[in-house]
Amino acid sequence: MKSTPLKAEHEAAHAKMVEFAGWYMPVEYLSAETGSAGGIRSEHMHVREKVGLFDVSHMGEIRVRGERALETLQWLTTNDVTKLSNGCAQYSLLPNEKGGVVDDIIVYCVESGRDYLVCVNAANAEKDWAWFQSHNRGADLKNESADWGQVAVQGPRAVELVNRIFTGVAAVPPFHFMPVHFDRALCFAARTGYTGEDGFEIFVPSAQVTKLWRELLSRGSDLEARPIGLGARDTLRTEMKYSLYGHEIDDTTNPYAAGLGWVVKPDAKDFIGKDVMLAQKPAGLKEKLVGFCMVDKGIPRNGYRVLGIDNREIGRVTSGTVSPTLNKSIGIAYVHSDFSPVGSEILIDIRGRGAKARVTATPFVQTALTKKKEN
Repeated sequence: MKSTPLKAEHEAAHAKMVEFAGWYMPVEYLSAETGSAGGIRSEHMHVREKVGLFDVSHMGEIRVRGERALETLQWLTTNDVTKLSNGCAQYSLLPNEKGGVVDDIIVYCVESGRDYLVCVNAANAEKDWAWFQSHNRGADLKNESADWGQVAVQGPRAVELVNRIFTGVAAVPPFHFMPVHFDRALCFAARTGYTGEDGFEIFVPSAQVTKLWRELLSRGSDLEARPIGLGARDTLRTEMKYSLYGHEIDDTTNPYAAGLGWVVKPDAKDFIGKDVMLAQKPAGLKEKLVGFCMVDKGIPRNGYRVLGIDNREIGRVTSGTVSPTLNKSIGIAYVHSDFSPVGSEILIDIRGRGAKARVTATPFVQTALTKKKEN
């Protein structure tokens, strides 16, 4: 397994380490006194109420530069990259020729038209790099995944903490970033994240990531900053109904069914698989990705069948967990559009038992960040 530069820090903090997408990563942290887990629930609530640090150095980074950088990204992605000015970030998809999704990504515009940093999922880093190379339209490409470490600082106190180290970043709007320096190295502090809480994802050279990690914990001691594992990262994103590659989206996913039509801009440009994707749009509108809460006891899991009240199969669960914030079981599922309205009653096939559930509005949890977006 691959390891991030923070492996020793996790082990020193008594992390329970597991394999994730080929990486040796912390799933949760154990108590130094008892040797037992503080619990994913505890870590989850710490992010919702205070501030947590995530090691996301396993994510991949691809640099796209040169006179044909913009042309290449316009062809490779579904969103309109021309809308990005310096310091802006954009959520997007890498489409394939069959109208499916190679990966979901974030494009960071370092210099409009000429220099972009693309963050890709860890599980897809090698596949995405090969995809970029095979569909390049003349840009200067570099796989910078080994060059960067990445720390996500998330929670209500996250901005205060990051601003202590990088003065001025508190003024950075959501989905924007700011070039900053740490230990004489150029970094990017991006106001993005995967928890629904406010915060930053800090791109820092691999050689400096350990020093930054320690600095964040030290400077954030009075804010109760603590490291958080992948377990809570997953429950946090599920509460927000954020897609996870391999669950809600994959190479066969219809973006319209996944509720991602808002990042597909066919009127603005051409892109890989555009005609096929548009031809499949009507089929995608017949299926919808929804959130649901369990009424009966049981925890929904990826792959469980979704049934109508008449026991007819109408879909499948993609993600499910017990929500630490709500203290009840929640899930995400693809269902036939007839069953997608909020309030619809459905059944989840849990080991042969049809457990009642109800489609609900998402995100499941309202945070200060989501309330700000609504306003």
